[in-house]
Amino acid sequence: MTRLKDIYRKDIVPGMMKEFKYKNVMQVPRLEKIVLNVGLGEATQNIKVVDHAVQDLTSITGQKPVVTAAKKSIAAFKLRQGMPVGCMVTLRGDRMYEFLDRFINFALPRVRDFKGVSDKSFDGRGSYTTGVREQIIFVEVEYDKIDKIRGMNITFVTNAKTDNEAKVLLKYFGMPFRS
Repeated sequence: MTRLKDIYRKDIVPGMMKEFKYKNVMQVPRLEKIVLNVGLGEATQNIKVVDHAVQDLTSITGQKPVVTAAKKSIAAFKLRQGMPVGCMVTLRGDRMYEFLDRFINFALPRVRDFKGVSDKSFDGRGSYTTGVREQIIFVEVEYDKIDKIRGMNITFVTNAKTDNEAKVLLKYFGMPFRS
């Protein structure tokens, strides 16, 4: 069992029950999934870019990503319906907790001039999204083997009812929010 899963059971559940005055353990919000998404606008010119992004996401998450396709054609962007425009991975269970641990403890401290993540990126339903500008902050990505620096969006989906509950949950996990 992963370290963060143990922390959730031993520290987060009792702490949140006391803080929000929950009557039942099942009322305590949980992290349901983490979704990593890489948008590849340059894939319209060079299809090989998708392969490199898939390789990077596979090494970061340990899971093969799904290639996403354009839903409709846009002539101004030279984009046709069905063309690959990105890739994404959904992590659940032990892989999710393992990724969260690596993200908070290893990847975020490697960001240049890091002062914490913004606390303004909640969606109103308890999900939090943050952007990463460079995939090289993850230790799994070999710097010599990347073709281009590209960013990604990371969404933490919880079953919290409010943004405040979700923020407290992520804080308990160790998410370094800006003060």
